[in-house]
Amino acid sequence: MKFVECRDYEEMSRRAAHLIAACVLMDPDCVLGLATGSSPIGTYDTLIEWYERGDLDFSKVKTVNLDEYQGLSGDNPQSYRYFMNTHLFDHVNIDKNNTNVPDGRADAQAECARYDRVIEALGGINLQLLGLGHNGHIGFNEPAEVFPKDTHCVALTQSTIDANSRLFDNIDEVPRFAYTMGIRSIMAAKKIVVVVSGEDKSEIVRTAFTGPVTPQVPASILQMHPDVTIVGDRAAFSLLRGN
Repeated sequence: MKFVECRDYEEMSRRAAHLIAACVLMDPDCVLGLATGSSPIGTYDTLIEWYERGDLDFSKVKTVNLDEYQGLSGDNPQSYRYFMNTHLFDHVNIDKNNTNVPDGRADAQAECARYDRVIEALGGINLQLLGLGHNGHIGFNEPAEVFPKDTHCVALTQSTIDANSRLFDNIDEVPRFAYTMGIRSIMAAKKIVVVVSGEDKSEIVRTAFTGPVTPQVPASILQMHPDVTIVGDRAAFSLLRGN
């Protein structure tokens, strides 16, 4: 596990973008696992900047997103399909037929099984981008008694609902369930990049990446992966330094 400490969010975003860009440049038809939320927005902005400058070509890239809210269609502004279109796909030359996000309106069991088949058919993920939830969730894999292996429908914890409520008009609009890629697909990625910023994430950074591996802290399983890079700002890494 490699830690890359950055001055601030902007540097964190650019360092993570460099890792993704390297993957695309070395393998133009690679499979990228993508994340949503506030943490990766700067990374996507940087990738768009480099595409517009002529440095990147996404025409053969394939993507699989981690998760989607149950009950939301892709044209809903709060859906993760809409998020990806807005923050990346609409601004680069990617073929949207090669982009995959769970269908939040589909039957849970059927959609979760379908999504695992999609990932398998793509041959797995070359690079998986992750954020880190305050409770240690990755994707929407919440604290649990066991590590869930496959794509599944999960009841979101109250802490996750509270954290995501800033994106909705009020907390009652936040969906209570989501479809999320399982731990097995995440851990099968050849390379994993985690982006994390802010002092409010410092405690979970220390717990997840230096504490015991436990499904009560889902991100802790990343300690078992052979190629994980944690890219964070100084505030997020402050407790790793003992400050």
